[in-house]
Amino acid sequence: MSTLPITKRGAELLKAELHRLKTVDRPNVINAIAEARAQGDLSENAEYDAAKDRQGFIEGRIKDIEGKLAAAQVIDPAALDAEGKVVFGATVELEDEDSGQQVTYQIVGEDEADIKQGLLNVSSPIARALIGKFEGDVAVVQAPGGERSYEIIAVRYE
Repeated sequence: MSTLPITKRGAELLKAELHRLKTVDRPNVINAIAEARAQGDLSENAEYDAAKDRQGFIEGRIKDIEGKLAAAQVIDPAALDAEGKVVFGATVELEDEDSGQQVTYQIVGEDEADIKQGLLNVSSPIARALIGKFEGDVAVVQAPGGERSYEIIAVRYE
């Protein structure tokens, strides 16, 4: 089994979700199934079917999270010292060379990615173009709308 990179914060979020699924959601769905069974005939009981579907989703998500945590290589960006090099977990300030617009992204694992919050999936085209580059370098990204160039203004490890 290969390892999956994940930031320390991302691992903590997955652990919190796993805890909630096991201690809150799972017991709630078990109670819902018991209540639906108490109503009698299960063949036409929509509440029972919905509760069983929800139980299947919860159990699947628990397995998924446990598998991801087992394969996770937790990286603490604050402990990195890559001397200005863009690596997994780094926060990168970029300037679009065409528009002059500045953006800041942190390169994170697949489960943590949320572009609206500036969390960039490590396997995205932008992240792949940035990794290995240094402050002051220009990264060329093959975007759906054509080639884009970004100058790396700063790299932080926080």
